Amino acid sequence: MPSVETNAAQGRPGDGRFGDPLIRPGRPVWRLWAPVVVSFVVQVPATAALALHGSLAAGADASAWSRLSAVLTVLGAVLALLAARRSPGPTVAVVAVLSSTSMLTGPVWGPPAVALAFAAGSGIVRGARGWAYLSLGLAWVLPLATALAVGWGLSGFRIGVTTVVVVIAVLLAEGLRTRREQLQAFRIRQGERRASAAQEERVRIARDLHDVIAHSLAQIAVQAGMGLHLMDSQPERAREALTNIRMASTTSLDEVRGLLDVLRGSDGAADPATDAPTRPGPDLTALPLLAEALREQGVETVLEQHLTTQPGVAVQSALYRIAQESVTNILRHARARRVVIELVEVDGVYRLSVTDDGVGGPAGPAERGNGLLGMTERAELLGGTLETGRSPLGGFRVEARVPVRGSA
Repeated sequence: MPSVETNAAQGRPGDGRFGDPLIRPGRPVWRLWAPVVVSFVVQVPATAALALHGSLAAGADASAWSRLSAVLTVLGAVLALLAARRSPGPTVAVVAVLSSTSMLTGPVWGPPAVALAFAAGSGIVRGARGWAYLSLGLAWVLPLATALAVGWGLSGFRIGVTTVVVVIAVLLAEGLRTRREQLQAFRIRQGERRASAAQEERVRIARDLHDVIAHSLAQIAVQAGMGLHLMDSQPERAREALTNIRMASTTSLDEVRGLLDVLRGSDGAADPATDAPTRPGPDLTALPLLAEALREQGVETVLEQHLTTQPGVAVQSALYRIAQESVTNILRHARARRVVIELVEVDGVYRLSVTDDGVGGPAGPAERGNGLLGMTERAELLGGTLETGRSPLGGFRVEARVPVRGSA
């Protein structure tokens, strides 16, 4: 039977983690005392009056002690409600036993056992359903059914009213418990969705950082090597290389600042699940700059664009980043002399291909680094695919396909 001890790790009511186990922050004191006061007012005075001036149940001695015990039994059931928040399971068991005893030995006519209804409802709401139903069955229904079967002089009206009150309390408690469980499940789902959104945003930022930094550093490295090589023989070309380094580093810093703005947020508190970029991302209008960057390195570059519809912002950004990463890999690894960048729209699909005549690329999945992984993720997030392999020019080929519907 679940009790408060089994629920402590889950932070359920009554776990006693906030000092006084009967008074928790945010819980008004009246919630603890209201059932006690109501039960006392309804049961104790009426039971005391009937015990002193009325007749006791069949089989009960009418001595002074018997009359006093009838009052003490009801009073004990009422006071036991004080432990409902700390130990809801044992509380309902104790109240059920005392209420049943009061019915069997107390006044024939008396008030309904309101304390039992409060105890049963409290036990169900606080997670002690097993305690509640077993106690109602064994300590309440079974003794009274046995007494009625043997013909004891009990008040059927009193038993019936108490049973109705208990059933209503149980139904209300089950409804409240179900509502709380649904709310808790909703909060868990909300937390999972936020965590998933935050993780997706972290992955997106990681891809963008990789693309921006890798591409810029590749350009800077190539331009720096060219500047060092031409510094003595062609100082003007060296000056041009230094200018290109400055432009590449400035552009990279601007894009990194934009990504940091996403992390920081407008008020200094980042929320990756909801914050939006404060700077516009790259689009397909920047493709000629990629081609020009290759030409500046002495690579013959052909750029072809044939689109009949305007891709959405997300598609443009993804296709540009894929092309950018492909150009970065060419600059870093391919030693290519000719590159073809082609972007066309065919049969409802945007197809971007970057091919070169260099030394080739990764041989298989095991050798795929962050760059190829990022390109694949960008394509798949838009419902597309990314394929790599040997180029018709003899080098490496990257081909991304994104459905036109993904442009929305």
